[in-house]
Amino acid sequence: MKRLVSIFATVLLVIGAWGFSGVTSADAADLNIFTFQSSPILAVRRNAADDKLGQIQGKLDLNNSDVRDFRELRGFYPTLAGAIIKYAPYNSIEDVLDIPGLSESQKKRLQANLDNFVVTDPSIVMNAGDDRINPGVY
Repeated sequence: MKRLVSIFATVLLVIGAWGFSGVTSADAADLNIFTFQSSPILAVRRNAADDKLGQIQGKLDLNNSDVRDFRELRGFYPTLAGAIIKYAPYNSIEDVLDIPGLSESQKKRLQANLDNFVVTDPSIVMNAGDDRINPGVY
């Protein structure tokens, strides 16, 4: 019995709230008032980091990637990745081969992975705090 009374009270509450909401009977027949209308503001909202990631398309950006991003490449993390970041920015991908103090094996490793790299303009969004060696991700 309590359940029946609570259901009846809920139905009355919903009908009463609908009556006070100002919905006319013509609007009540049109159920489109209950559907989500997309806002042009939501369609335009993007952040600069997503735009930058869209430019690199899954590659490592030599001017914007932090040291942790190089972990997926064998032999790069942390020493070679730190050297790449230390001598950035680069104008072209091949400029990474001119890092001073590289051993022959490091140069070979870089040469073999040039297809995994891309160079875009340095972005404050990707380099916030100017600390690509320790970006604060733990």
